[in-house]
Amino acid sequence: MKAFLILEDGTVFEGTHIGADREVVSEIVFNTSMAGYLEVLTDPSYAGQAVCMTYPLIGNYGICIDDMESKKPWPDGFIVRELSRNFSNFRADFSIQQFLEENHIPGIAGIDTRALTKILRKKGTMNGMITTDEQYKLDKILPRLKAYTTGKVVEKVTCKEKYKLKGSQNLSENGALSGSAKFVLADYEAGKREKKPSLVKNLNGAGIHIALLDFGMKDNIADSLKRRGCDVTVYPATTSAAEIIDANPDGIMLSNGPGDPKECTSIIVEIKKLYDTNIPIFAICLGHQLMALATGADTYKMKYGHRGGNHPVKDLATGRVYISSQNHGYVVDMDKLDPNVATPAFINVNDGTNEGLYYTGKNIFTVQFHPEACCGPQDSSFLFDRFIDMIKSAKMEVSKNA
Repeated sequence: MKAFLILEDGTVFEGTHIGADREVVSEIVFNTSMAGYLEVLTDPSYAGQAVCMTYPLIGNYGICIDDMESKKPWPDGFIVRELSRNFSNFRADFSIQQFLEENHIPGIAGIDTRALTKILRKKGTMNGMITTDEQYKLDKILPRLKAYTTGKVVEKVTCKEKYKLKGSQNLSENGALSGSAKFVLADYEAGKREKKPSLVKNLNGAGIHIALLDFGMKDNIADSLKRRGCDVTVYPATTSAAEIIDANPDGIMLSNGPGDPKECTSIIVEIKKLYDTNIPIFAICLGHQLMALATGADTYKMKYGHRGGNHPVKDLATGRVYISSQNHGYVVDMDKLDPNVATPAFINVNDGTNEGLYYTGKNIFTVQFHPEACCGPQDSSFLFDRFIDMIKSAKMEVSKNA
């Protein structure tokens, strides 16, 4: 069946229909990852968007449920050069076509994804429609595309009620690991790897309780804390600061999530109350942006954003560069940072945009990229250990002054 991708500038791509048989209007973005399409599909940060994968062949290793980053896929649509309806992978449960169909996600294959990406890079992210209607009328569709907004999508993706997760008790507990991480750990325990994998290198968080605010959380954020022995309570995005403070957590984690951070007005108010406490805080992606807005900084929409697993970020304290996984269309404005409140911690090597902040006089640091990075580079997973060390130092200071 024919399918069409229509952009708000009037550009039309003709291809083949894949996934669910329905029409969708969404924001069109591209992801440069060469692998990890399932992790992309199940990342709640893509809610309200249709994703174009720049790597040409998608679906060849099928769908493995254990690798999902949330309970369901979130993008409105999926755009690929070639979809592999057959897969070769002993871990796979079914094909990507079946996955898209069962989760009501429409898509288009067979288009020139390189040309589409070049348009988005030149003109910026824009809205589009995926349709199988061969009698489409541009004069009726284009106003719909220009009017579309993702809206307040955080409320759509967050958990409905709080729940608790128990931290690992020993290094051989690998039930919390997702995907290939299980096999990395198994190889180490079988003596096939000399070096213990960093993702399970210690349990230095044992006995520590983390309150994790879910703005569209990827599961591996909670798993990264659990693997280090931390007990985690996950809270809905709309939870009041008072409820979290009353639970007396040792640390607070602010997760990733979708949409324009400035839409989260009531959440920003509550984050400011968390900032005003002495509880250590670590924030990722949307959480990083929300903390910046809560403390008087500003954010702006990027031309086409950062989405992929190959983005270099520089640690300004050490000069070291890490390869990171990223998925964001908004960024903190470094020109409007008050150095008395926060200072840049990381920058993007490619375009110089902000990738992290240290908060002056506070046990708070935030990053724009994904240190949990599933699927993606594990270069910056040490930041979870830094967070735990910060919590321990804060607890020691409280004990000293008691």
